[in-house]
Amino acid sequence: MLLTKKSAHAPHSASTSSPFVHSLRRGLSQALPTMDRRAFLRRSGLGVGVGIAASQLTLVKKSQAAEGAKVGLGDSKIEVRRTVCTHCSVGCAVDAVVENGVWVRQEPVFDSPINLGAHCAKGAALREHGHGEYRLRYPMKLVNGKYERISWDTALTEISAKMLELRKASGPDSVYFIGSSKHNNEQAYLLRKFVSFWGSNNCDHQARICHSTTVAGVANTWGYGAMTNSYNDMQNSKVALYIGSNAAEAHPVSMLHMLHAKETGCKMIVVDPRFTRTAAKADEYVRIRSGTDIPFLFGLVYHIFKNGWEDKKYIHDRVYGMEKVRDEVMAKWTPDKVEEACGVKEEQMFKVAKMLADSRPGTIVWCMGQTQHTIGNAMVRASCILQLALGNVGKSGGGTNIFRGHDNVQGATDVGPNPDSLPGYYGLAEGAWKHFANVWGVDFEWIKKQYATPAMMTKNGITVSRWIDGVLENNELIDQDSNLRGVFYWGHAPNSQTRGLEMKRAMDKLDLLVVVDPYPSATAAMAAMPGKPEDLNPNRAVYLLPAATQFETSGSCTASNRSLQWREKVIEPLWESRSDHMIMYQLAQKLGFDKELVKNYKMQKVKGMDEPMVEDILREINRSVWTIGYTGQSPERLKAHMKNMHVFDVKTLKAKGGKDKETGYDFAGDYFGLPWPCYGTPELKHPGTSNLYDTSKHVMDGGGNFRANFGVERNGENLLAEDGSHSLGADITTGYPEFDHVLLKKLGWWDDLTDAEKKAAEGKNWKTDPSGGIIRVAMKVHGCHPFGNAKARAVVWNFPDPIPQHREPLYGTRPDMIAKYPTHEDKKAFWRLPTLYKTVQDKNMADKVYEKFPLILTSGRLVEYEGGGEETRSNPWLAELQQEAFVEINPKTAADRGIRNGSRVWLSSPTGARLNVQALVTERVAPDTVWMPFHFSGRWQGADMLAYYPKGAAPVVRGEAVNTATTYGYDSVTMMQETKTTICNVEAA
Repeated sequence: MLLTKKSAHAPHSASTSSPFVHSLRRGLSQALPTMDRRAFLRRSGLGVGVGIAASQLTLVKKSQAAEGAKVGLGDSKIEVRRTVCTHCSVGCAVDAVVENGVWVRQEPVFDSPINLGAHCAKGAALREHGHGEYRLRYPMKLVNGKYERISWDTALTEISAKMLELRKASGPDSVYFIGSSKHNNEQAYLLRKFVSFWGSNNCDHQARICHSTTVAGVANTWGYGAMTNSYNDMQNSKVALYIGSNAAEAHPVSMLHMLHAKETGCKMIVVDPRFTRTAAKADEYVRIRSGTDIPFLFGLVYHIFKNGWEDKKYIHDRVYGMEKVRDEVMAKWTPDKVEEACGVKEEQMFKVAKMLADSRPGTIVWCMGQTQHTIGNAMVRASCILQLALGNVGKSGGGTNIFRGHDNVQGATDVGPNPDSLPGYYGLAEGAWKHFANVWGVDFEWIKKQYATPAMMTKNGITVSRWIDGVLENNELIDQDSNLRGVFYWGHAPNSQTRGLEMKRAMDKLDLLVVVDPYPSATAAMAAMPGKPEDLNPNRAVYLLPAATQFETSGSCTASNRSLQWREKVIEPLWESRSDHMIMYQLAQKLGFDKELVKNYKMQKVKGMDEPMVEDILREINRSVWTIGYTGQSPERLKAHMKNMHVFDVKTLKAKGGKDKETGYDFAGDYFGLPWPCYGTPELKHPGTSNLYDTSKHVMDGGGNFRANFGVERNGENLLAEDGSHSLGADITTGYPEFDHVLLKKLGWWDDLTDAEKKAAEGKNWKTDPSGGIIRVAMKVHGCHPFGNAKARAVVWNFPDPIPQHREPLYGTRPDMIAKYPTHEDKKAFWRLPTLYKTVQDKNMADKVYEKFPLILTSGRLVEYEGGGEETRSNPWLAELQQEAFVEINPKTAADRGIRNGSRVWLSSPTGARLNVQALVTERVAPDTVWMPFHFSGRWQGADMLAYYPKGAAPVVRGEAVNTATTYGYDSVTMMQETKTTICNVEAA
């Protein structure tokens, strides 16, 4: 249901029931008076009957100024450039039609095996993102509360001088870098390299607050922290369980594959506290109380074991610790305890469990509904355990299809600015640093000296979810010399993070705040908005730098299914925008490590300035990230795939044949986008891995097994796979450890290496051998997986709860359940900061906070907007569709509070925040729950922030951010923020 009046000519009965008519009558609209399409377009400055001729006038002028393009009827230059949508992680390909340097129209790529010629609303409006009129056009500085234009040289000189001043006074860890899941792989990788040469691990990006619990939970179960199969492979599923995923709105085009699966008999189960658009397509909808995923999942496991539906041979051969899980589940999660915890009756639990047991292979899908909790890591592992019990992992149609959020959040996680690892999940140990120092061609000792101390080089940095506390916390309790004094917001939305009121205080206390973004983001308005005088640092400097969009550069991005795609540059950078990697290089020049940063890259001229060649950055990734197989996807292979999408099968992603006309490259056997791991050098021609851990295929055909990453035995129990559990054609037919130079010699395979490979591989393992020789011999010569062959872990002994435990949230409405399922004990110096659990929960119970705030507050996505929403709410075509921030509230709850559909309400939370939004009265939520979309910003506790944006760069639609009201709470492993289960109250305004 869209909260908008679509037409001025709607019937009277429809218009009077619209919440926007009520809003208009009271003059309380947030961004614009509610209006029809014609009025909206007129107010947006676009004109009516928008066509290319009408809307393109200023854009042609922009392009001419930038490129000197000639425009006329007889000399038009028209090109088609292939790119990828920059919104969600599905990876929809787009053909952009460019005339005289101006992007004039677009088409979805009908040959794309991923989007099959489809677009969602965001994808259809993509062109406006590149040519948008609401972009940040030139560098700006906050002066006396207003943003003023400055030159690039002034901005870079002043920013770098301030950074060096902070470094000298407080060390390199005093500056924090928030990277972006909107960066392409090459930019994300380069930013981690940049921060390393600056001398800090204080960097992070969006994945921390969307799927860090997934990465940790899944990687510690079977080896890699990613989606195991693909959207396409879901067409081979016989049942699909969606839990905490509203794919119809968050990943709309992914639903094409699910609907195709339903046509061939696939059953669809949706589990969610809210009846979503995805639930509307389900064969079975299950409503659970928010935050009770573990009782629900283990309630299913109970019925599976009770009825003997588990895959006994699979568990024996390929799973460690399942008997311990079974014993605990059978004792602890009986049907009565499940119903008490999550609210689902035994009859429905049995029905769902039987559907899963009777329809194999089955897949499970989860998103942020499962990950964004203080026990998100445990919820994720409970989902994995369910699939292991059913024997569904490593099979086509099975697996865990974990839909990522942003277009390159998977790639940025894999190779980008993580505070606990160098690219490729190598970690921060000295051996990892030496590996990358060798690849980068710089001295290891030089990098070490960039850090405050050698110990800080191997210490996890602060997470983006907690940078606020890096500023506000008592310094004696922080595990670094200084509090944070400078922060870069490099393509990240602040309204996507919790504790908005405290974030405002933290921003005010900084010495330096730099926003690098195509759009100024809510950061710019929050920084300019007056705060409390006692919080404001009088010496604070705030800068806005206009970054180019991904349509103004080229590079690779990784879809949720691990396929890499290459974007062609569609248009030249508009106005004074510069690509992110150019900005990194230019800052490095000012800071004195530019030569080290770009040592391995050729430079090209863009707008007369040097910019590192993106292809060379990818080649460096190919030479370094052996761990997860980012080594086979050379720029040449990826470009050939993009030009020849038609040769790839829609269900399997596999090419049955075909050659690239220009290069002669043979696609036979390749999987589209060479989904990682694509092992070895590009010359090895590994085809990529469509479905992880699939023993039915040879490793050189994308087959595999579970990773031997946790030793060979535990308490006398075997951790390696049993005899016969090997990938097809392997010379070793039992479990085996990961490959290194010692194992190769013991097996008598050392002489399979060339002399050059022997020299490079001596003393190395498969992850650090720069020649790729160990991988080549293990895989191509002997059919074995370089990371070994082990069992998946149902018990993860290095986590706080080795077997997943349900724990109630820190802020809850059920004191009876909190008494039975309390949270963790507090932690000291966890990710450099103290983290509270029991202290907060106990105080909330003692103060009976749940009486004042009796409603569960949860949040999610809308189909029209994405992420923090600054880009999409600045797009008039999307802004028209959803003009108001709102809260969904159950009819009973609304009636008890005197709230009518469409009326204004105040939503308040224990943080002291009060949000003014519209009420959408609906049975989509239960009486104990309210729901808000998280894409809004630009209003602050009832006040419009328009005056605090740079002139002309405010989003078209502004609304209250739900995360202004969300509370404290973090996952016990990853520092994932709690957004899905907190508390609030709603009152009529």
